[in-house]
Amino acid sequence: MKKFILIICFLITTIFTFAQLEIGVFGGGSFYMGDINPNKPFLQTSIAYGALGRYPLGSRWAVKVNLYKGILNGSDKIAKYNEDRSLEFTSSIWELGGVVEFNFLPYFTGSMKNYFTPYIFGGVATLYHRPKSGNLDLRDYRTENTYYSYYALSIPFGIGVKYSFSKRIAASLEWGMRKTFTDYIDDVSTTYYLDPSNPDQLSDEQLESLQFSDPNRNHKPDMQRGNSKTNDWYSFAGLTLTYNINMTNRNKCSDYENRY
Repeated sequence: MKKFILIICFLITTIFTFAQLEIGVFGGGSFYMGDINPNKPFLQTSIAYGALGRYPLGSRWAVKVNLYKGILNGSDKIAKYNEDRSLEFTSSIWELGGVVEFNFLPYFTGSMKNYFTPYIFGGVATLYHRPKSGNLDLRDYRTENTYYSYYALSIPFGIGVKYSFSKRIAASLEWGMRKTFTDYIDDVSTTYYLDPSNPDQLSDEQLESLQFSDPNRNHKPDMQRGNSKTNDWYSFAGLTLTYNINMTNRNKCSDYENRY
């Protein structure tokens, strides 16, 4: 019986030494790039946070699942790409993602030798976004006479560095971009459709839409409002702290071995 228990402990220890399942938290910032801000990374960065789980597949590879929340902001007045529009938005965004990480150096949390590595990652995610102006939902006003989904897919990829502080605690600093499959994170994509020169011919609903679609009322129908040929991007960048929840199992086997 003793030998059987020791064998089981050895197998479990081997698996956990290899796997080292980690759970942790993320804190940092998020920003958006799209029709309002096409070329300025980290512009209007806002706070972001979340949780994650990481499962190493050896010293070089790992898989990670994350649930992050961030705030995305965009303003023509701040980005200064097309101030003539005077458009702006704020959107809370939730991301549920899964990525594969590749370590450039051998790495294990808790290792005295392989405790640091730069890494890259890539994967797939689903996101929930809801662009607003103040407390008003921009989709409800149909600023481009369309009704888009709050849900979309994205492709996360990026770089980072990992550092193991102890047998159980590690940190990583990473920056990841997300290429999305939607052009409406900012509520801007195609053309104007209302004619502000004839307000008497517009319904009350259209007049409400006009104040968000064309605040300056200086564009005619079918004039370009955004660039529908390119989808929007967003980013999460920050620090993660993880805890190796499997180390206790290794200690239990050692306690049993020492006891007998």
